[in-house]
Formats: sequence, C-alpha cells, structure tokens
Amino acid sequence: MTAVELLPVHQFAHESHLLERGLRNYWGYNSIGYFAPHAAYAASGTRGEQVGEFKRMVRALHAAGIEVILDVVYNHTAEAGELGPMLSLKGIDNRGYYRLQSDARRYADYTGCGNTLHVVQPHVLRLITDSLRYWVTEMGVDGFRFDLAAALARSMHDVDMLSPFLAVIAQDPVLRRVKLIAEPWDVGSGGYQVGAFPPLWTEWNDRYRNAVRDFWRHALPDVREMGYRLSGSSDLYAWGGRRPYASVNFITAHDGFTLRDLVSYERKHNEANGEGNRDGTDDNRSWNCGAEGETDDAGVRALRRRQLRNLLTTLLLSTGVPMLVAGDEMGRTQRGNNNAYCQDNELSWVDWSLLEDPGWRSLFALTSRLIRLRHEHPVLRRRAFFSGRAHSADGLRDLAWFTARGTEMEERDWYAPAATLGMYLSGRDIPGGTSGGRPSSTTASWPSCTRASARSASSCRARRGRSATRWWWTPAGRSRPRRRARPTGRARRSRCRGGRCCCSGRCERAAQGGVSVLLRAM
Repeated sequence: MTAVELLPVHQFAHESHLLERGLRNYWGYNSIGYFAPHAAYAASGTRGEQVGEFKRMVRALHAAGIEVILDVVYNHTAEAGELGPMLSLKGIDNRGYYRLQSDARRYADYTGCGNTLHVVQPHVLRLITDSLRYWVTEMGVDGFRFDLAAALARSMHDVDMLSPFLAVIAQDPVLRRVKLIAEPWDVGSGGYQVGAFPPLWTEWNDRYRNAVRDFWRHALPDVREMGYRLSGSSDLYAWGGRRPYASVNFITAHDGFTLRDLVSYERKHNEANGEGNRDGTDDNRSWNCGAEGETDDAGVRALRRRQLRNLLTTLLLSTGVPMLVAGDEMGRTQRGNNNAYCQDNELSWVDWSLLEDPGWRSLFALTSRLIRLRHEHPVLRRRAFFSGRAHSADGLRDLAWFTARGTEMEERDWYAPAATLGMYLSGRDIPGGTSGGRPSSTTASWPSCTRASARSASSCRARRGRSATRWWWTPAGRSRPRRRARPTGRARRSRCRGGRCCCSGRCERAAQGGVSVLLRAM
C-alpha cells in the first residue's frame, strides 16, 4: 500500500435538512473553508490545533512510506442553491463566484448540490490554486482527487480540456508535480469525460468498475470490454499519450455498496437516510447470490466469500492503479445502504472486530498476499501499455489472450459470448527494466477468469454455487514459459504447461519464474 486517499478534510457545514432529521454530513462534501482542516476532526482542540495535528499525521504517514492524497471539492460550496444559506461567497460577490442561469436569481447546477463555482473567473481560479498550493507547500500533501472534475473543466458551458483551470494546473511549478486524480464527470450535459483528461492527470475509471462487476454477475455479452480493462484500458488512455497508471481501477468507492454488500444485496436499502429510499443510485450492478441481505444459509455465505475473493484478486492483479476502500478487505458492511453520506455511526464506521471472525480474517490475509504479489512482480505494475507483439527472436509476445480450450484468441472469439478469458503477461522485457538497468526476470501468467456459460445472469444462478477462486505463485527464476500451450484431457482436468494457457481446472504446474493465478466461477 503506497498512498491513502482521505475523504474531504476542508472545513465543511452540515446541511440543514440533515440537522432537521437528526443526522450529520459524514463524508464532508460540503466545503466552506478551503484553507482549514475541519475543526471537528481535531482531537486536541479547535483553535488552530487542527493544523498542527494534520501536519503531524502527514509526517507520520510519510515516515511509513505512505503518500497522502486529499479528496477536494472545488466544484460547489456549502451555500447550496438560491434558497441555501449565505455563509461567505454569496455575500461577497454572488455573480462573480457562482455560475448563474439566464435568470440571474437561479444557479446553474452541474454538481447536483445546488450551485457550481464559476472557475472561469480569475478570482475564483486564484482561490482554488492558492488553496491547492497551500495544502502542498504548508501541509505537505502529495496530491489531490478532484470531486466532479468535469465541472472544473467547463469553460462557459461545455467541458473543455483547454479550460483555464486545466491550463493553470499544467503551468504551475508546484501543482504540476503532484498527483492529480480526476473524477472525470459531473451531472451536467456532456459531463462524462472518462479518458479525456490531459496527460498530467489520472482518472477514476468507472468503466473498469462496471466491467468487473458485470463479468462476475454474468452480465457481459462478450469479453472485449473485460480485455481492455484487465490490460490497463489502452482504448481510453493510450491515444492521448498517457500510461497505464492513468487508470485508477476500482470496484467500490465510498459512494455505493461496500464490497461485501455488492455480493449480498441487489437493491439499495437507504431507509435510514430519511428520504424514502429515493436517494442513491439504482444502477448497482450487484448480485446477492440468492438471498437479499444477511442470511444463515451456509451455501450462500460460502458463495459470497468466494465472490469477494474473485473481485479482490481481479482488482489487485489488473494493470493500472488499484484503489481499495478501507474495510473491504475484511468484510465491512453498510447493510445495503449505498449512499451513507449522512450516517456518522456504526453503519459507516470501520468495525475492526471483524478480524476476530476467521472467515473475514482469511479475506484480509488474502488481500495482503495479493498486495505483496503485486509488489514483487513488476509485470503487474507496468508503466507502458502492452503491444501484443514479439520483442525477441523466439517470438514470445508481451501479451497474449487464450480461450477456454487453451488456444489463442482469434478475432471472432472477442465477439462471441464467452465463459473464459485467459491472459498471459510476459515479464521478460518490461519497458524500463529493473534496478541496475537489467531486464526483469519475472514472468507471469494471469489470469484465467472463468464462468460456467454465456447464459444470462438469471439462468446461470443454479450453477453459480460451484464458484471458486484459486491462486498461487512461485518465486522468480531463470526459466520462462514455453511458446505454445498444449492442454490435454477434458477441460476440467487440462494442464497449463509453462503457464501459457488458461484452463478451467487446477494447473499442475505454476508458471516457472513468475506468478500464475486462476479465477474460476461456475
């Protein structure tokens, strides 16, 4: 683990409609003070002590080799819409700070929060960049994740990748050197901009999230989308000169189901928010494994934990930068609430007592092993996209794809409903090599993602109870995989020779000199 991304720490205000219901804003996406840590987060006092506490926290994380990334909300403020409170900018210069409609009494709302900061205005742009520089130079943070970043990239109305905000960031000697992560959409027309941000930026890749969720719930019509997501999303980022690390891969985030809830609920259960279960998305792409919510059915519980292993293994061994939500590695649940922004209670808190349960402790151990595996094998952390071409005289390619039969994928295979997608990654000639300028000696065969058939989700459920995940690894060595896979016998007993092929049974031999991972979902 190399970085921690914090939910907003800027001083924020609680919405009046929450206070009226006895609730509080727990996530902090309602900023009002861009230069101050939220006072309520301080343990030693609120008269400036929060600044010192924050600096000490950053230094402690740096000492442990962990970077600090802040989730920042510069797209709107806590003053909400025209009926919202007047706390700061409204009273100073309402027309100058906020985007207004043709009827100047009403706000243009690209954020869904009542207002949108008018970032084209020079004084608004200076407010934001001064705040960013302060958190880097004075507070010591290493980067930012920009909430609804497409709203900041709007010129007059449309999203513009040559907008003043993006141009200033690119030219600033401080800000252009830190990590810049975009949530590449807003709620306005044309606001979805995944893959469109300029080279300095990385992005939350929701197409990765959707593809992986759909694959494991049997909802993908073919494997084309999954192939792109597993190999770094070159279709989204290569055209603009960006690298695989431009894709921040995630399956869950703070907003939506937890990983455990993703395999336990098919419908949101947000009644505790007091909005009649109308808030939160209905597009969860989840599957409850046969029972809604918690259950005593041993078969359903075992299937859910296998699905969790499937999802975690896919995330942590995909090309790109994996993002894991705190608590997902040990089964944190929000009991089906997919919009817990106002739940400052045990529904949202991380319950460390989960580690006392042997089942969740084993999931935690698996996550640790996967992270260690990713760290030890450079082929899983490539800084350049795969070419799919041979780079040596023996014809060994850096990337190859295989069907369930162990044969290399042909064009028609990508368009056919498929139960299996096999992927071979060669670590022999990783661009950039390793320390000392020597080529990497690590080779890897990963993964074989398998499901029982190409049937729809509803027709496959009777067989899903047989799903399983298996993975193993061996230390790097001198040997390398053979060029051609020749599985023998029936599919469930076929052999992976040298780690080149994928099959729906257990490999007799792990990939020599590398890592072999097999995901199986039947």
